[in-house]
Amino acid sequence: MTTGQHRAAQPETDPPEEEPLPTIAEQMADQLGGWRGLVESSIPVVVFVLANIIGELRPAVIASVSVALLIAGLRLAQRRPIRHAINGLFGVGVGAAIAWRTGDERDFYLPGILYGIGYGVALLISAAIRQPLVGWIWSVLVAKGRSEWRTDPKLVRTFTQLTVLWGVVWLAKVGVQAGLYLAHQDTALGVARLALGYPPYALLLLITVWTVRRVTRESSPTPLPGA
Repeated sequence: MTTGQHRAAQPETDPPEEEPLPTIAEQMADQLGGWRGLVESSIPVVVFVLANIIGELRPAVIASVSVALLIAGLRLAQRRPIRHAINGLFGVGVGAAIAWRTGDERDFYLPGILYGIGYGVALLISAAIRQPLVGWIWSVLVAKGRSEWRTDPKLVRTFTQLTVLWGVVWLAKVGVQAGLYLAHQDTALGVARLALGYPPYALLLLITVWTVRRVTRESSPTPLPGA
């Protein structure tokens, strides 16, 4: 028997190994854009806050938008992912346009406040109807589109609880900014925007990844009744 015949006669019984999930650090780095993404997304807001304290509204708007455009252009020239830069540019651009039109510096932060309220409410509604948004986001960003968690009662409960946690924290931090907005505390609002931006997001992301991976390791999927 030739070597080729011997190889052909052997059945391939071993299933292909499933690609392991990224580590917690890798998942967090991807969602946050790494340290560079964190810094770059914060720079335009820092520029606006400082320029507005030193000078007037319109120069501050021009400076922040210019910096956001520069960061996006630099990333594009370096052929690096520009998702985070584009998101930051869009947020800065909308706020800058509203502030420019109204002449009120606090309106620079208004789109972020409204977005945060909408996002927090959507999270709580999704948890109430047993379609936790955090679970579906996990399916898209981590599980490559798979949604087997829907057949596991423990994971459904876990994602529901995590979604409620995200919604409550999101509404709480937006509530602080909304209070400062209504009180016309413009400089404090800028500081709150930075302080309540990525730190709570990073903490929630860490809790989510750690919790889901722990629950996934501890339990095997159990079909829901009638599923």
